[in-house]
Amino acid sequence: MSLHSAISKLQPPVRDLVLSVTRDGKDLIGQTEADEKEVIGWIDKTSQGNLVTENNLKDLDTILVPKTYIATNYLTAADVALYGTLHPIVAKLQSSEYYAVPSVTRYFDHVQSESAIRTSADSLAAAFKVISFDIDNAPKSERKAEPSKKKEKAPKAPAADSPAPTNAAPAQPSASSSEQAGKTQKKEKKEKKKEAAADAGGNDASSSKKSGGGKAAGGKAPAADEGEPVPSMIDLRVGHIVDVIKHPDADGLYVEQIDIGEETGPRTVVSGLVNYIPIEHMRDKYLVAVCNLKPANMRGVKSFAMVLCATSKEGKEGGIELIQPPAGSKPGDRIYFEGGDLENATPLAQLNPKKKIFETIQPGFITLDSKEAAWINPATKSIHKIRTAKGVCVAPTLIGASLS
Repeated sequence: MSLHSAISKLQPPVRDLVLSVTRDGKDLIGQTEADEKEVIGWIDKTSQGNLVTENNLKDLDTILVPKTYIATNYLTAADVALYGTLHPIVAKLQSSEYYAVPSVTRYFDHVQSESAIRTSADSLAAAFKVISFDIDNAPKSERKAEPSKKKEKAPKAPAADSPAPTNAAPAQPSASSSEQAGKTQKKEKKEKKKEAAADAGGNDASSSKKSGGGKAAGGKAPAADEGEPVPSMIDLRVGHIVDVIKHPDADGLYVEQIDIGEETGPRTVVSGLVNYIPIEHMRDKYLVAVCNLKPANMRGVKSFAMVLCATSKEGKEGGIELIQPPAGSKPGDRIYFEGGDLENATPLAQLNPKKKIFETIQPGFITLDSKEAAWINPATKSIHKIRTAKGVCVAPTLIGASLS
């Protein structure tokens, strides 16, 4: 679909605004071919009428949480289209309603203030007049709760034995503490579910092996990170990218939502692949996810897994590729290492960063001449291919590549 074709589907006032701001589709169309595709895609979504409605503002708010602009990391025609479509809806919101969708409000207010938009919007009379928001009086309890979470978390244990009136005395802090405790409990439950899912996946896969089921359930190695690090301690699973955007505060990072077959939904994963893999080659891709690394905060976004990639033996400039699971794979499929006890072992719930387990194993990761992913034991030189029950995981083109 061409840019003009996408713009033509917009409603007249919005279409006129987009054509005016972009000088009939000459400006703000994207700095690269990939960005232009993104811009066209978002304009098309906006024109379909499902992205922006009074009833789904919370869905749009979720999309906009990590974004400054909708399609890229700079102003484009897609932002003009979204702003114009949002305008009549946002204009009718009461303060309590736009407080409820803070990311939509923040995005709208930012875009409406862009000089390129204001010049054209003002020429269209009242259709796109400036909307003022009472930001100063917006509820701030959620932001204030963060520091109190750390301060009140420590005394929480003894509080259980304290008299009820003592806990209830300071009304406002108590409400904040209760809210944060609820969030903490939800996070803990979520992590427990994920750990349980990982254990179940390992045991199910083990039971499918005629000779390995008993070992997996009763073996000592998978239960604790004792002894020398072995690759089976690493929790590898098939993942499916269901959404990917550029990190709003880091040019080289993607923020992906990756389905790894958990009831808790997709995990947020941050990957430094912007300069090596185009965003269109990330969308809807199946991959190998490292699922038991300790979550890491990457420029304000917490990452709950890692994407396993092959890096050319010539270095990053020689190419980086996603390791691909075999055809027919499903999110959450167990990935394991061929050979003896490695096949049947259950991975650790979480790798201890202090023990450098992944860092110790990683130098043995490689792609063979067949492009198949494998781990080579540095002591015995034995080759252990990385696979699922359906086949071996591979790199699209790279041979002799390191994996990380």
